[in-house]
Amino acid sequence: MPLYPLFADLNDRHVLVVGGGDVAARKTAMLLKAGAKVTVGAPVLAPELREWVQQGRIIYKSGAYQPDWLDGTWLVIAATRSRPLNARIAADGHVRQRLVNVVDDPALSSFQVPALIDRSPLLVAISSHGAAPMLVRRLRERIESLLDPALGSLLQLAQRYRARIRARHTDHTQHRRFYDWLHDGPVHALLRAAQPLHAERQLVAALADRAVPKATGSIALVGAGPGDPGLLTLRALRALNEADVILHDALISEPILDLARRDALRITVGKRGGGTHTPQASIHALMLEHARAGQRVVRLKGGDPFVFGRGGEELEFLRAHNVSYEVVPGITAALACAAYSGVPLTHRDHAQSVRLVTAHCGQSLNTLDWSELARERQTLAIYMGVGQLDELTQELIAHGRGGDTPFALIENGTLPQQRTLTGKLGDLPALATRHAISAPALLILGEVAAQADAAHWYGELLGDPPQHLAYLRTLADAA
Repeated sequence: MPLYPLFADLNDRHVLVVGGGDVAARKTAMLLKAGAKVTVGAPVLAPELREWVQQGRIIYKSGAYQPDWLDGTWLVIAATRSRPLNARIAADGHVRQRLVNVVDDPALSSFQVPALIDRSPLLVAISSHGAAPMLVRRLRERIESLLDPALGSLLQLAQRYRARIRARHTDHTQHRRFYDWLHDGPVHALLRAAQPLHAERQLVAALADRAVPKATGSIALVGAGPGDPGLLTLRALRALNEADVILHDALISEPILDLARRDALRITVGKRGGGTHTPQASIHALMLEHARAGQRVVRLKGGDPFVFGRGGEELEFLRAHNVSYEVVPGITAALACAAYSGVPLTHRDHAQSVRLVTAHCGQSLNTLDWSELARERQTLAIYMGVGQLDELTQELIAHGRGGDTPFALIENGTLPQQRTLTGKLGDLPALATRHAISAPALLILGEVAAQADAAHWYGELLGDPPQHLAYLRTLADAA
């Protein structure tokens, strides 16, 4: 038989937990959060439970379980390590018509404690009737990632104004459209931006007008990270699932786009390796067009929008045109490529600072302070520099950086085809040519880059000689 789903109001109601270990403490914490008056019975208590007794938050019954502990309780949780004792507690509870949960034992239980996603007052509960708790955990993680944390605040606000909303919009269609606006419009956006007072003012202003507010568009500048979809933030994933339109860079990987809402309009913008080019002004025009049409637009950028991503320019444009926006940071390539190659960007013994540098064209090279970049005991993370490796090497060595400085050149960082080339600065251009390194690639230069030879863990490791050949030779010598 399927379980009957039920949300119980336990506020100021007595609940018994039998058991004094960590599991009992976890169950007690959930009950206290629900406002229950909790009695815990056990010979000894875990430190957390003892602390709650001292604080007066729970009642403690010391000693072995007694059936009269059940008197006056609404429900019971058996969390002891003894199945015979748990079975006895369950039997006593059933005789007294109490709801009983025996932890991890559905056969003895008359109710199950579901996996819970808490966006109070919104609660989402998942149960497999105790058959597949690991699957339930996975489902909970998936749903958790899709539900905006600001939903709880939105529901609380809607709850406070429910009567006024119903009085203002008595027509069913208008009533539904108002709630659609409440969820999709500026109120929810302001709550996500941690501006509850402004959100409430927007709601009050909307209720002053009998007409349902028109849908207003918005822009989310979203960092997609370096390519591995597993590095997307939860907020970025939610934005992709809510988007009507996605304006994405050419470097955004298909696995990331596959996570987006299926019916969203996808438009490729940007350029790759000097190929097709969407001017920045055209990107601005597309953002404005779709936002003014009342659509939720995601401007999806590789890495982080504010690290060599023109996010600042786009934000200035949106402000100038009074378009609502939010910014969702992404993991920038320097952090991700270094991590996937086993390179710490800072190290107590080798580097006390990191410089993020772009070298995507000759003009950008001319603006760099080479004497500062050539200093030791710092790490350089150079973006978009594959086409200028000769110039980079010459300038750094000319300004005092040693030709034996270690480097790690990471191609297609975090993607399955990642390759990491290591060596010395003086050999960088020749090695990159020999191994046909191409964009996108990130150069890490400094003493920390030597860590890649030992700590590299993802993708193919290249060197001079290639690292896999050196490893085979080591094995041959040992044989």
